[in-house]
Formats: sequence, structure tokens, C-alpha cells
Amino acid sequence: MYRIAIDVGGTFTDVVAVNETGDVTFVKVTSTPEDQSLGVMTGLERLSAQLSLSLTELLPQTERIVHGMTVATNALLERKGARVGLLTTEGHRDVLEMREGLKPERYNLRLPRPEPLVPRHLRLGVRERLRADGRIETPLDLQSVEAAIRVLQRENVNAVAVCYLHAYRDDRHERETRRLLEAAMPDVYICLSSEMLPQIKEYQRVSTTAVNAYVGPLIKGYLQGLENRLQTAGFAGPLLVMLSHGGVAPVEEAVRIAASTVLSGPAGGVAGARRVAAMMGAPDLIPLDMGGTSTDISLIVDGEAHLSAERGIATEHIALPSLDIITLGAGGGSIGRVEEGGLLKVGPQSAGAMPGPACYGHGGISATVTDASVVLGYLDPDNFIGGAAQLDREAAHQVLRQIGEGLGIDELRAAEGVHRVVNTHMAEGIRLATVRRGV
Repeated sequence: MYRIAIDVGGTFTDVVAVNETGDVTFVKVTSTPEDQSLGVMTGLERLSAQLSLSLTELLPQTERIVHGMTVATNALLERKGARVGLLTTEGHRDVLEMREGLKPERYNLRLPRPEPLVPRHLRLGVRERLRADGRIETPLDLQSVEAAIRVLQRENVNAVAVCYLHAYRDDRHERETRRLLEAAMPDVYICLSSEMLPQIKEYQRVSTTAVNAYVGPLIKGYLQGLENRLQTAGFAGPLLVMLSHGGVAPVEEAVRIAASTVLSGPAGGVAGARRVAAMMGAPDLIPLDMGGTSTDISLIVDGEAHLSAERGIATEHIALPSLDIITLGAGGGSIGRVEEGGLLKVGPQSAGAMPGPACYGHGGISATVTDASVVLGYLDPDNFIGGAAQLDREAAHQVLRQIGEGLGIDELRAAEGVHRVVNTHMAEGIRLATVRRGV
């Protein structure tokens, strides 16, 4: 019997199989952003070929599949999630935007205000009110709920977050609202704050529930599609999804608490780093996991990784237990551009797997960190992915030449600039994980 692990990144998908004797087989394929389950199935087909089996022979011999992914991570970093509506207690719709009243850099007067995941016209107040002890101050006004639902229908939202004041003490108003939503909008993804985070602190509940609604439809579509493809190919075991705290959950639970998959892929990296630390006898490590879209930084202290309920990603607060990981929008596919005033920026937008960096030869026209690495000679164009692919050196030079023209320099110096910017970003992430915490 085999055990298979799959990690889907924004650019590449890695598939690993281990048999009963501990033999490891590994393949890497390009991710398929339009439907990432296609890339997974391609990876499984190549894996089965490596094992001299067909896919329909391998999957029935597979005990379980554990899956880590960055679907939710990249959706937040690139702002490519669902169109979300928020129903909240009347008078409290701006909590998501006001946050806790503190700026991350409180003395920076030019710090731009983070844009909330749910725009103000989709944050709707509902007439109801619970007191802090759970007593009903104002009963749920069904006409108010129905009016809000009509707005959400008109706006074509595909996810709704419900977060009423003090719902952690009594969830009856949220449950009744869900009943009305399901009747009026049966195909919409719905999540309740009383189920996501049934505890005090209003902003944390609203933010976590909004993030869950933002990534939930993507996670649901992806995981259910993958599960169906695996079953069709003969897999009868459990598909387990890596969660942000390092544990695993079946598909149904992972869809329900989709926000817990935001650090799914990075959590697998931390688990691997912890294992390496034990093997090397090096209990203190700073794992840095740079992928195609994002970079994840964490700490291993005395051989252990730490959990936190105060983590955030892309300025969004997620108050669910997770491994203490800092995620940056900086990866091999991060796009470099010259903004007004001649300022060079890199990321968080990514070229992804398709079209990918210009050097992939898939029609990419933006300069990325990978293109800069080709121009600087850090990557061998003739031996990419162990010789499985070749890179287009001239395409990389061409897009960096365009960056250079905007800066008044040649492509080599432009490539150096791209590397310098992204390295500075990652170095700041390491400082944030260590020095700024007194480590």
C-alpha cells in the first residue's frame, strides 16, 4: 500500500508517494490555476508512471492521500476570492473596516488604509440585538433580514458571512438568518460567526468569518472536484486536508472551516522543517519556504513550532489556531513593474502557473523574479526542474529590458533591482519573525 502527499502551489504541484518499506517517489508538475485538480491528476499520472503502474492501479493501492494547498493563501494575497456579503447587527457594519482602531505602523501618517474584503455597500445591517449576557434586547426583524437578502441577490454575491453582536452567547438569530438565506439563495456559501469563532471580541469574529466566506467557495469547488476525480479513478481511501494548525481534516470539515486552510501549504513546510531539525540535531531553525507566489517564514525553537491565534495574512486577521507563520506576497512568479515616479515594485501580484514568467514560454509578458534569476545566471535554462523543462533565456531578457527602459538602466541592472527588492521584502519578513519579537 502507498501513502501519497500532494502540495499544490500557485505555480507548481508536488506529489510524493511512500510505500510500506519507506521508499519515496517524487514528481513535480505545473499547477493549473483554472482548475487545480487537473494539475493534481496530472501529477498522480506521472507518479504512477514513475512507479511503473497505471493511475487506476496506483489509487486502489493507496491507503490515504494528504493534501496541502495554497488555494486560500493565494486568493487572499492576490485578492481573487468570492464576492462576499456581510450581514451584521444594525449600526455595526463598519467594524470590518475600523478594525481595532490601531494601525500596524501607528506613526506612519502616509500608511494607506487596508481595503476590507467586503466593500461597504455589501455590508448590511440587520435589526436585532443581543446583550453581552445573551439576553435578547431586540428580536430578529425578519423583514430586515429579507430586505438585506434582496440586496445580496441583486448584487450577485456568491458567499455570505453572518456576524451578529454577542452571537457567541446565543446563536439563534444567526441560525434563523441562515435558514432564510438558504431558502432564498440555495447556491450561496454561508458561514456563521457563532460556528467559526464562538468567543468574545467582535472584530476577530467578523474578520475571521469574512475571510472564511471569501475563500470558502473556492475551497469547496476545488476539493469537491478533486474528490470526485479521485473516486472516478479508483481511490477509495480518505482525502485529508492539511489545516493551518498542522493537523488534517476530511473534505467536508475543511470546506466548512475554509479559513483554516489559509496556511495549509505552509503548515506542511513547517512540519518538514521540524523533521529536518530533528534529523540534523539542530533544534533552532528559521524555515523559509519560497514558492511561485508567496514566501512563508516561521521559527523552530527547541525543536518545536509554535501555535498562534493572532496570525494574519494580507492584512486580514484570522483568529483560528495556526502555526506561527508569516506569509509574504513574494515568490518566483511575483511581477516586477515600474510605477509612477520611477519606483520599482515587485509583487504581490503573481504570474502564476499560466502564463507564468516570460521565460516559461507560455505567453507571459510580465517580468518576474524567475525571469530576473535567468538574466542573472542563477537558473540554468537548460536544466530547469531537473531537466524536465527548458526556459526561454531571450524572453527573460526582453521583459527585463522593458523594466530597464522604465528605469533608465540596462536589463542586467534591472534584474539586480528586482532581486534586491524581493530580497529586502523577505529579509524584513525574517526580521518580523525574529528580531522584532526579541528572538
